[in-house]
Amino acid sequence: MTEAPTSPLNPSSTPPLQHLPRLHRALAALLRTQRVAALGTLDAQDAAQPFVSMVPFALLPTAEGFVIHISALAPHTANLQRSPRASLMVMASEPAEGPVHALARASFDVRAHTPEPHSPAWRAARAAYLTRFPEAEAMTQLPDFRFVTLNAERARQVAGFGAARTVEGEDLALIFATARAGA
Repeated sequence: MTEAPTSPLNPSSTPPLQHLPRLHRALAALLRTQRVAALGTLDAQDAAQPFVSMVPFALLPTAEGFVIHISALAPHTANLQRSPRASLMVMASEPAEGPVHALARASFDVRAHTPEPHSPAWRAARAAYLTRFPEAEAMTQLPDFRFVTLNAERARQVAGFGAARTVEGEDLALIFATARAGA
């Protein structure tokens, strides 16, 4: 049996959690524990007008990115069809009391793609989404809903006061692999 190649995309090759930098661990934990994000798109009727909506998300199974399940009736769907570049913000939950200015958060520059129904990419997106949201299975049967993948190109992470950075390339791949592995 051949051993899987070492790669940031192969969770079995992900270094043990304690060997990852603190900010890598924090971002992986944020992606693993939060289930909703703010999706920023450009309005299909007026590209100068931004539009923000809430979307539940799951992580893509083998790449740096997200899968969302959206209705053709939603404004953000038309917006993504017109301009596939978007932004997705994942943020820690607000505490009941205390300061909110240092909440952990990350904004991802993403590019949207709608996989063809029943293609391998669609099946992978569906499986990832339903693993995280099994209660949404009935919605996947509705004809106006579709899966959209949001491939992350870079992220801006804020892990608290004085802890902000841009994440790209291999670091981004490693963070997604760590989040998927549940480490």
